[in-house]
Amino acid sequence: MHDVPVVEWSERGAARSARWRSERGVPPPRRIVVADDTLKADAAYRLACEGTALMWRSDFQNARQMLVAMAARVDRPPRRRGAPAATNLPMAEQFNRMRLARAQRARTLGALLVELDAGYALALRRAPDVKAACTEAWGPGTGNVVTSVRELLGLIGAHEWRAKGIAVPAAGGRIHPYYGVFGPVRSEYVDLVAGAPLPRALAEASLAFDIGTGTGVLAAVLARRGVARVVATDRDPRALACARDNLARLGLGAHVDVVDVDLYPDGRAALVVCNPPWVPARPASPLEGAIYDPESRMLRDFLAGLAAHLAPGGEGWLVLSDLAEHLALRTREQLLAWIAGAGLVVAGRLDARPRHPKAGDANDALHAARAMEVTSLWRLTAA
Repeated sequence: MHDVPVVEWSERGAARSARWRSERGVPPPRRIVVADDTLKADAAYRLACEGTALMWRSDFQNARQMLVAMAARVDRPPRRRGAPAATNLPMAEQFNRMRLARAQRARTLGALLVELDAGYALALRRAPDVKAACTEAWGPGTGNVVTSVRELLGLIGAHEWRAKGIAVPAAGGRIHPYYGVFGPVRSEYVDLVAGAPLPRALAEASLAFDIGTGTGVLAAVLARRGVARVVATDRDPRALACARDNLARLGLGAHVDVVDVDLYPDGRAALVVCNPPWVPARPASPLEGAIYDPESRMLRDFLAGLAAHLAPGGEGWLVLSDLAEHLALRTREQLLAWIAGAGLVVAGRLDARPRHPKAGDANDALHAARAMEVTSLWRLTAA
């Protein structure tokens, strides 16, 4: 237990310790008190706000109810007069405030803890069987583990998504996302890749690269469209395993090579596709890496290396939301300058409006920006 974080607490007069698991990168809490059904929600919320974590030792379903009650207290509107309305602030400031509030919310709700034994069993009344969910995310158990109820529920939800899968007709079946791998719940970017005209260069050498493949969904779409060979790259071990599993399920394993490479594999391809993170901001946790990309690093690195990896007459397809532009985090002029600076030319662009629920949610903190969002497939060629 010396090479992993350890959480320590006192219970019934004895010192206790266990491995600490937080996929969000939260450090082990310094203060822990034992809690059960006798603890009131107001008291639990107050302790959590003060930095004291709560080791739950009672009914598991009541722990879920406690989490709901604490969330209701976190989400209560602040009682402040004279403060400027959030909607009157610049969009970038609204975005930063939203992220700050979400981080504080996660810290507070993450204070409710549970302990699992070496087999990932919960010694709580009405506790579900979470062994499969924990094993998928963490691997085989090697000792007692402490995690937050909130993160454990996230593991359970991810396990259910993985088992059920997401129907993607253009991929020829269902995509099963692994824990920590962004699933294709936003269908517009998949539809753009499924409908864009294929470059003529594929007729001479039917090879495509899928950069940052994730679940492998875009590699599957390209293979279904008749590309003879696709090389799909990623650096995340979970993504690599997830993509290989999905492509095997779809019967495409012989057409797609999934490789552990930082962006580009060796060689040139007639088609290179990339759907990078679309918001240039620092991820609050490793799980946000598919959404947030500090200083647009992956986007800029993809553009900088594209010309050198395109076969003659080939195209690079950059699939990117313009949400960052509406949040005043990146301008269209910056994007076009990066494209031109990489020796690339825009041969065309296909646009799609988002269809996810937040796009039409007037109560969403970023509704003004989301209402204007467009996802585009930029067809890029070497100058």
